[in-house]
Amino acid sequence: MSDCLEWPFFDAGHRNQVRDLHAWSAEHLLHAEEGADVDQVCRSLVAELGEGGWLKHCVAAEYGGGRDAIDVRSLCLMRENLARRSGLADFAFAMQGLGSGAISLGGSPSQKKMYLPQVASGKLIAAFALSEPEAGSDVGALATTARRDGEHYVLDGEKTWISNGGIADFYCVFARTGEAPGSRGISGFVIDADTPGLEIAEKIQVIAPHPLATLRFNNCRIPAQSLLGKPGSGFKLAMQTLDIFRTSVAAAAVGFARHAMDEALARCISRKMFGQTLGDFQLTQAALADMATGIDASALLTYRAAWTRDCLGLAATAEVAMAKMVATETAQQVIDKAVQLFGGLGVKSGMAVERLYREIRALRIYEGATEVQKLIIGRQAIKDFAGHP
Repeated sequence: MSDCLEWPFFDAGHRNQVRDLHAWSAEHLLHAEEGADVDQVCRSLVAELGEGGWLKHCVAAEYGGGRDAIDVRSLCLMRENLARRSGLADFAFAMQGLGSGAISLGGSPSQKKMYLPQVASGKLIAAFALSEPEAGSDVGALATTARRDGEHYVLDGEKTWISNGGIADFYCVFARTGEAPGSRGISGFVIDADTPGLEIAEKIQVIAPHPLATLRFNNCRIPAQSLLGKPGSGFKLAMQTLDIFRTSVAAAAVGFARHAMDEALARCISRKMFGQTLGDFQLTQAALADMATGIDASALLTYRAAWTRDCLGLAATAEVAMAKMVATETAQQVIDKAVQLFGGLGVKSGMAVERLYREIRALRIYEGATEVQKLIIGRQAIKDFAGHP
């Protein structure tokens, strides 16, 4: 319940960033919610975020970014505060970072120069294409192939659950190149959306609408210079990208939870029943206590993980997994309590808590489901104990 900007995880630049974002959001995100054409809404949001200078936090300063390197705390502050106001604005921002992250981490100087400044300005829309019909959590099982043919690679296969699918200008795609078995034989590529042989096989509709699609590669021929990093390094590159941006998923969950808390508090002080307000009942106060405590605990885990990466230079794999698991699961509980406090109105279409109830569910799945985060945390605990003197 305290102002998290005063926590020691942040510097003056972070505090100014959030205060400026609040002012900008109040002016520009009044009508950023679901519309008849969600693709067009997201295109517009990317353009607005770019014009506002907010997408600079997705890339390094050399390519139009805000800091020398991608700053995870900045990403998290952006996502928390955008999610608190608009789920689609959060989505539009996040995918610019995740979609271009593999270029930032493993791209050649020419690839970075070609794509990253236009990501930061909002002139190009990015997407991250890793998941497949039979390869979600088990990335090593992906089946899309990239066969070397002289000065080209030829891709065949499918990617699914691809956010920004159908509106992206380019995709960072991961495919099996066969240098070694399993995850060691995967490479990354940057592929423009208009490349022959790449098509949108299906637009996927979900409970919280956003651009989502299945991609099909059919004899898709790309220059060898499209390779990101070295052949066979794609799995590591994909995991490094997810490690950076997974923390920001936790931050978005915190933002959704804070929005639900705001709605619940407003309801509790205005709803009259049995001669008092809803907030006067002890059961209500107990629910609010659980919600407030869970939000603060989630925020502390989230910004600890971000600070550990930014300031200590550590991978913080377990800390990130803890933040992602706790923040997303807690946000689901907070939003569910908010819906309950609204009673029948809580499930009425168009109500903020009803929309939040649909928006939060996917966060417990994408970029590593809760069950996967538990495996990561448990394995790290065993490893740390075994290595302890």
